[in-house]
Amino acid sequence: MTTQAISVSKFKAHCLDVIRHVETDGTSVDLVRHGRVVARLVPTTSAASGVPAWLRLRQHGALSAAADESVLDAGDFMANRDTAR
Repeated sequence: MTTQAISVSKFKAHCLDVIRHVETDGTSVDLVRHGRVVARLVPTTSAASGVPAWLRLRQHGALSAAADESVLDAGDFMANRDTAR
């Protein structure tokens, strides 16, 4: 596994790009402050293999309500509240 090192300030400025790079290329990134490694960003096993998160989560949930049943009460919706006060 390849590891790159970047400063914490550079990570702060480009964090989304760095995370995307770790996710797509499978490389680790060491975050350095004053010459010391303070954190390490590593890809997960499934991210390194390129499996999208929604596919990893598929079939892991449980439906606890009927198809026509709401988990919210009608009063939870703004449209059903009495706005005249």
